[in-house]
Amino acid sequence: MTIYVFDGTMDGLLTAVFDTYALHEQPGQLLAQGDALPLFCERTYQVTTDEEKARRVWAGLEKRVSREALRLISVSWLSEQRELNTPLFQYICKVFRQPVGDCESPTTSIERNFADPDVLAVTNIARRVLHEQLRMKQFIRFQKAKDGTYLAVVSPDHNVLPIIIDHFQDRFNDQPWLIYDAKRHYGFYYDGSAAPIRVTFEDEAAVPFDLRNGKLNADVLSDNDQLFQDLWRTYFKAICIKERMNPRKQLQDMPRRYWKYMTEKNG
Repeated sequence: MTIYVFDGTMDGLLTAVFDTYALHEQPGQLLAQGDALPLFCERTYQVTTDEEKARRVWAGLEKRVSREALRLISVSWLSEQRELNTPLFQYICKVFRQPVGDCESPTTSIERNFADPDVLAVTNIARRVLHEQLRMKQFIRFQKAKDGTYLAVVSPDHNVLPIIIDHFQDRFNDQPWLIYDAKRHYGFYYDGSAAPIRVTFEDEAAVPFDLRNGKLNADVLSDNDQLFQDLWRTYFKAICIKERMNPRKQLQDMPRRYWKYMTEKNG
């Protein structure tokens, strides 16, 4: 069995699809560098990422699958799960093995064939990412700094920041904010007018907030923000009907991993 090995990037995966057709072979698996090789590996091929090859493969996908399928492919990649590599690779290869007429038909297109294990795997992973995206929109809590900037720290299971930023730009389009992913060490900053930009910190130890709980340091926290936090906690407790408390249901709707950054669960 031939194994393709790539650099773990989306461009690398698309390059692998290009190479498999250029070399007229179908590898058994696509592994990222550092992954353990299977026991019965006869040969490995190192994929060299090529942006032009990747662009051509993506352009081909745009002609062969629906916009929704393209979105699911892109979203699934944000899961950052290594077990996605082979199913996604095989799924894309199957798209190109279809006659163009079949790709355009709702009844024969591979993207709707959920009996195919690769299509099903990619779709299920994409759905998990989209579910996390929804929860991020619900559970992000901002704090206001003295300079007027609103800060929110998150640590999602999947890399969902790129697909939630438009939501916050639309909702808070007249005020500056920073949403920072403590797990992946980057964030997006919006100044209230221009498009949000991706930001990183050279020294996270020097930033004026605690990455463990997302709290701004007292010396940079807005004078009235602590009051608003206290009011929010009071409101949260006031609307809670003790006789109807259902901890199991609450954990289903609001998993514990989000609590450390939520105002109503801290303080």
